[in-house]
Amino acid sequence: MRAVVKALLLFAGLGLLLAGAGGCYLMSTGFSARPDPGGLESFAALGIRNMAISRQARGLSNPVERSSEVIASGRAHFADHCASCHANDGSGDTTIGKGLYPRAPDMRLARTQDLSDGELFYIIENGVRLTGMPAWGTGDPSGESASWHLVHFIRHMPELSEAELGEMDSFNPAPPAEVRQRMLEQQFLEGLDLLSKPTATPVSPHKH
Repeated sequence: MRAVVKALLLFAGLGLLLAGAGGCYLMSTGFSARPDPGGLESFAALGIRNMAISRQARGLSNPVERSSEVIASGRAHFADHCASCHANDGSGDTTIGKGLYPRAPDMRLARTQDLSDGELFYIIENGVRLTGMPAWGTGDPSGESASWHLVHFIRHMPELSEAELGEMDSFNPAPPAEVRQRMLEQQFLEGLDLLSKPTATPVSPHKH
């Protein structure tokens, strides 16, 4: 009994020590996301990601057969929905990706490529808490099929060609400044159109 009590006290003491060390670290660094995450934080983020994936999901097989059409579909979907954080090539080298904490991973590297198809699918569908990865699952079969297409595209990332990257540029969402410029141009053209329309000459009701 005494051994159990001693063990509990030891764990409690270690917990308080870790909590104190964490508090001191936060007070000295604050909550800024600007510094690069340290080794301990990167390890913790990776652990959180792995714990977030259910064991059942890890064994899932991709029900969508790999083909050039499927990869093209996943490529267009990725460019439209994911590239703002992950970049078209999956490097994470974007303004948003580099500003996240932890940073958006380089999806071409082993840390992502070594995940099973089921793990990649689960992350796309459910996101990862305490990171910038949102849950994209819609809960319907068409949404799940799109996620499996993305899994095939992620596998293809290390082999992306320049032609494919160039095509993805056309699917990327327009930046806000470009959208505003287009709106202003449209408003200007609509104004010119109104000015160019002839105005009807009013007819006097007393004219015979």
